[in-house]
Amino acid sequence: MIRSCFLSISLIGVMSCATVADAKVFVYCSEASPSGFDPAIATSGTTYDAVGHTIYNRLVEFKKGTTEVVPALAESYDISDDGLQYTFHLRPGVKFQTTDYFTPTREFNADDVMFSFERQWKKDHPWHQYAENVSWGYFEDLGLNELIESIDKVDDMTVRFKLNRKEAPFLADIAIPFASIVSKEYADQLDAKGNKAQLSQLPVGTGPFSYVEYQPDTVIRYDANIDYWGEKPKVENLVFAITTDASTRYQKLQAGECDLMSYPNAADVSAMKADPNLKVSELPGLNIAFLAYNTTQPPFDKADVRRALNMAINKQAIVDAVFQGAAKVAKNPLPPDMWSYNDAIEDDKYDPDAAKAALETAGVKDLSMNIWAMPVSRPYMLNARRAAELIQSDLARIGVTANIVTYEWAEYLQRSKDKNRDGAIILGWTGDNGDPDNFLGAMLSCSAVGSSNWAQWCDKEFDELVIKAKETTDQAERTRLYEQAQVVFKREAPWATLDHSLTVVVMRKNVQGFVQSPLGALQFDGVETSD
Repeated sequence: MIRSCFLSISLIGVMSCATVADAKVFVYCSEASPSGFDPAIATSGTTYDAVGHTIYNRLVEFKKGTTEVVPALAESYDISDDGLQYTFHLRPGVKFQTTDYFTPTREFNADDVMFSFERQWKKDHPWHQYAENVSWGYFEDLGLNELIESIDKVDDMTVRFKLNRKEAPFLADIAIPFASIVSKEYADQLDAKGNKAQLSQLPVGTGPFSYVEYQPDTVIRYDANIDYWGEKPKVENLVFAITTDASTRYQKLQAGECDLMSYPNAADVSAMKADPNLKVSELPGLNIAFLAYNTTQPPFDKADVRRALNMAINKQAIVDAVFQGAAKVAKNPLPPDMWSYNDAIEDDKYDPDAAKAALETAGVKDLSMNIWAMPVSRPYMLNARRAAELIQSDLARIGVTANIVTYEWAEYLQRSKDKNRDGAIILGWTGDNGDPDNFLGAMLSCSAVGSSNWAQWCDKEFDELVIKAKETTDQAERTRLYEQAQVVFKREAPWATLDHSLTVVVMRKNVQGFVQSPLGALQFDGVETSD
């Protein structure tokens, strides 16, 4: 709860001191701005937290604090015996949010589901390119554009998906925020006004909070959705105070300017744990940080060059400097707590002399390259600039000149997908559904090239293994195939795998009801503060 009248006005703008004192306001000090307010065209956790878990819902969602898929806007579903048809029975009585810019005249129904998926799936859909630079990265990275044979409206409250093949993670995939359900009535209204782009600027969903205002790079304001179909939010107003610097977030938390913060500096965590006014929640993260080479550009198109560079990187030094023990060195693209993790694989040995010799054998001399460093803290990489500096120093020891580049976060993400990107990029991933395919398929498949396959790497052997693993529901067989895929990954080295981290969330001691997610999602519908 905001205590200072001055600070309340600076964060919440139009609220008076008396209003803030009386209202139940929860302030989250977030680490970055969202890329927009349409979760279907986003892949970042920052945007999913700000949009997908506040404003929107999916047909199915993850039970809070778990990776268990449970009904949401679909109150139930049936799967055919052959595993190719999924029939969703929609929840009656669900209302879209009423805002200053939209008043719904009907309740949620099958038309909204059809619209939400068809705009991503059908290239000739009138909303497929509704604004400049729209891309359906997650939908296509998971191969849903090829997986789905048809989507049919059975009746107003029933929708049936027919698939071209079995897909073990299908339900878990559509529980991810990219599959959020949008109001077709609102979209039709925008279309009639010739203002389709507003869909990603002024959102309307069925979620626990409704959008009020966004001041870019400063604050997002929400009101509790009084018509929410689920458990009503326990606060009246939610505020995302966008604060990119972790030290400043900590200062605001200590001063009572925010109730909860994410991604603290590792060096501050012990002091946070010792502060009687704060409490710290920690979970092993289902995450990975990596340096992705652009494997289409010489000399990074050669696996022996990529492996040589990997041998030059002292990953333990990065873990020590950036995380101070709150992470472990990564050797595989999967986190070690995920089923099918192949622990038999040997990691790249840190050996600068061998790395230098390998580059010479590959005929590479006087190499100069760019290293892209994220401008924000993420759970898997708290300080990408520091990590980039350490890698830069490591590469200098083998005669490679590395230049560090960065951009504002939304631009960084947009540029990162460019097939002609110049340089290796520091990025990472927190699993969105608890399935190995969400790592191996979403970031390394051929279908994800040009989107979240930041290495632009398409390997036929790897791709066939991952596709086969999705087509069976036998977890032992899926494990065998994913273990083989990790062997191919390590041999071909499209990334330098860096670390897997703990995820740390810090809050005021009077915060109640916050449940930390193994998927890294931040949800505030059950959160409140006590006096």
